[in-house]
Amino acid sequence: MCATVSAAVVVDRLVKDYGAARAVDGVSFEVDRGEVFALLGPNGAGKSSIVEILEGHRERTSGTVRVLDTDPATAGSDFRERIGIVLQSSGIDPELTVREAVDFYGAAYRRPAATDELIELVELQDKADSRVSTLSGGQQRRIDLALGLVGDPEVVFLDEPTTGFDPAARRRGWELVERLASQQRAVILTTHYLDEAEALADRVAVLAKGRIVAEGTPAQLRARAGSALISFVLPDHLDTAADLLSPLKGEIVGRQRSVQITTDAPTADLAHLTGWAQQRGLELEGLTVTKPSLEDVYLALVADDADPLHPADAPGQAVEAPDKANNAPLRAGEPSVRADEAPSQTGEAPEKAGESPEQSALDTGDEGDEDADAEDGSDGAS
Repeated sequence: MCATVSAAVVVDRLVKDYGAARAVDGVSFEVDRGEVFALLGPNGAGKSSIVEILEGHRERTSGTVRVLDTDPATAGSDFRERIGIVLQSSGIDPELTVREAVDFYGAAYRRPAATDELIELVELQDKADSRVSTLSGGQQRRIDLALGLVGDPEVVFLDEPTTGFDPAARRRGWELVERLASQQRAVILTTHYLDEAEALADRVAVLAKGRIVAEGTPAQLRARAGSALISFVLPDHLDTAADLLSPLKGEIVGRQRSVQITTDAPTADLAHLTGWAQQRGLELEGLTVTKPSLEDVYLALVADDADPLHPADAPGQAVEAPDKANNAPLRAGEPSVRADEAPSQTGEAPEKAGESPEQSALDTGDEGDEDADAEDGSDGAS
């Protein structure tokens, strides 16, 4: 990979092994000054290993890494003063006041940011003389942000920066990140909040099993999923869905009676669906048309149990109504479910695209990204 003049971070064919386990497998990317770059992926995808290598806290197995034209593995104190790290938790002495904490951490830097300006930046000026132990979780998280910026860094690493924030505080936190980028700082963001990545990131890299499986702007990644997502629930007592689904142009995914169609021809596909239902006097329960979100794309990229299907995959085979009792996915070519055998609906609401709560994090396990639980001390912090 050829580094551009403005690149603050250059990663080329990075590999990290923990014994026989490969946590990072040939990852390459660049981050420019003034850019917010988001690393997304489930726990164990390699995010933490990559970030720790960039910070100089972990040795790489092979590949090239340059941060501010410096190899983090051999960098000294000058390099440390040029980067800022916002961990998920910084372990601040709870008996310190906000001002004392910022002053204490700032003393480690030759050119620290002004304490009062930093406290105002994270909106804690009303709590400047309050002890950390008296602050709410969101307020303590803002101190973590302040401490990560106390050295006036050129590159900022943000690990789940708005965890514990209420909705209003999250929005203000996002504004702070945007302000950092506007000051020509490079920002590397790791988060499980996909709406956060979509709102903040200029570019996104999605990691799965140690490799980048997609990279681009949020809009570019959303475009991979087609222009629209049509969702609905199949009617009860339907012998076969072949005449409903076969003419559709998009990719169909079904689970039980719920159907989702990712399509670049939403008008044609929607006209067919509504015409089919109207001719039969039926309702397609939960019928919605939405634009795929970054979360939709992300889940499709990292899911191991994705179940794409389309009548074209099995010419001449009918796509049958699923067996709800056996939790069978909608598939082409399976024996049909007779109307008198189809289980009745129990009234559960279908899951609709775009209805996830704004703050819902992906359910990927414990907080943080434990890339390799098998980290057995094969290398420590460098």
